[in-house]
Amino acid sequence: MADRPRLIFLLNSAQRRLQQWMTSQQAWATGSNGGGSAPTSAQSGVLFALAKADGTTMGQLAEALDLAPSAVSGLIQRMEALHWVQRRPCPSDARTQRVWLLDPGRTQLPALKQALKRINARLSEGFSDEELHTVARWLRHVQHLDDHPSR
Repeated sequence: MADRPRLIFLLNSAQRRLQQWMTSQQAWATGSNGGGSAPTSAQSGVLFALAKADGTTMGQLAEALDLAPSAVSGLIQRMEALHWVQRRPCPSDARTQRVWLLDPGRTQLPALKQALKRINARLSEGFSDEELHTVARWLRHVQHLDDHPSR
């Protein structure tokens, strides 16, 4: 009987390598976009989220990106420095901050979408739809381990 895969090691290693590879792919894709720095994967997630729902609250961004609110705060602060987004208080609740996509951030989107298509094609290369659905199901399972602890 074959040894079971070392899932924790494989997942951690894959995540680190994937982040590095995705950053290099995005940098390559957006390198000519205004001569500035290319968005990181997290920054790209913010840009995509705001493209779908501009004026999203910081809390909604944290939930959509599966990040801690404190991480989103720093992320948005760095993106504001690049003039990609802008924070403004919510008109109905001054304690709530809404985030708006600015034109320099919007100009990143076409190249990011192309990079994302290439990245997804490369990630799924050599796998059947059935295999990819199994991988996706397992990754969703891992995302929700704390939701229903079995022990």
